Amino acid sequence: MPTYDYVCTKCGHELEVFQSMKDEPLKKCPKCKKQGLKRLLGGGAGLIFKGSGFYITDYKKKSGSPEGGKSSEGGKSESTSAKSETKAAAK
Repeated sequence: MPTYDYVCTKCGHELEVFQSMKDEPLKKCPKCKKQGLKRLLGGGAGLIFKGSGFYITDYKKKSGSPEGGKSSEGGKSESTSAKSETKAAAK
């Protein structure tokens, strides 16, 4: 169930409400008790993978990778060296 952000157009009160997607949007402000709540559009949360249940074999292999599943280690060192190069170039 998502969390929705609301703002009251009458008093400016902001709140977050944890409700089902099927529920009707709230209309009455809990602070001023007037009919002025508007649901704000949110960017939403990204998909987060946590835990040890995800494996390299779960994803499609790249045909040009001779090492198989060890490309993630090389990617980390490349991004680190690229960052240091851009910092050196900026100076």
